[in-house]
Amino acid sequence: MGVASARALLGREGGDAILAYLAYPIGFVAVIIGRAQLFTENTLYPVVLVLDERRHLLRTLRLWAVVFVSNVLGALLFAVLVVKTNALHADIVAQLVKLGVDSASGNLSHFFWSGVIGGWLIALVAWTVTASHWTIGQLAIIYLLTFLVGVGRFDHCIASSCEILSAVQYGSVSVSSYLLWLGPTTLGNICGGVIIVSLLNYGQVRAT
Repeated sequence: MGVASARALLGREGGDAILAYLAYPIGFVAVIIGRAQLFTENTLYPVVLVLDERRHLLRTLRLWAVVFVSNVLGALLFAVLVVKTNALHADIVAQLVKLGVDSASGNLSHFFWSGVIGGWLIALVAWTVTASHWTIGQLAIIYLLTFLVGVGRFDHCIASSCEILSAVQYGSVSVSSYLLWLGPTTLGNICGGVIIVSLLNYGQVRAT
């Protein structure tokens, strides 16, 4: 919504579009600093716990299922709110729908590999944010890394769902197209978080 609002105000593409993505990290800051549950964050610490103690595997899978479904439902409720009501001005809704259409455009390979990078960056946020004992430091880490997710247009199974589901509610994207995007993107996010961040950092700590 922050990106859509900024793009609507800018009114054009090009270099100025980077300014719009300065608003992209706002949602991640609210979720992470607010200690809410974000699915891709859970590809880090619960996975590290399972690597140490295998008995927690089923509990981790249950956590993933509950948080993932809840996050997607939250994204759906957001989409209904902003598209089906008069909460936002029409030009902002139009930009949000355009973001959704753009995000859903591509093939399965693109969705997966883009999701790998997106999942890596978000899990990296969860890993590095604990290095700071001050809220301002945590804000800086979250902002810088999630800005890369936005400006790089890397797929994120939850944040991007807000955009695509808005386009679904508007009628510009089909439900089947959303599901074809969601599957490989979620798998990519999991692989990026678990393999590139959790396993590598766990291996480094165990090795020392």
